[in-house]
Amino acid sequence: MATTQEFRATGLTCGHCAQAVTDELTALDGVREVGVEVVADGASTVTVTADRDLTDAEVTAALDEAGGYRLAPA
Repeated sequence: MATTQEFRATGLTCGHCAQAVTDELTALDGVREVGVEVVADGASTVTVTADRDLTDAEVTAALDEAGGYRLAPA
């Protein structure tokens, strides 16, 4: 059964940023769908639907690979 997780990320400013993050997260094992709501001057919302829960470390690595974006503090 798929689960949906929401993460907040900083540094995203445009659709290109959102696509880069989507591409990196989609490449992770079990990820079915990724949605990104860009907030250019704040914390963007990244929603991931996957067959398993992703760890913060996996998401952090994907954000870094996509362009040096960072998880926002909770």
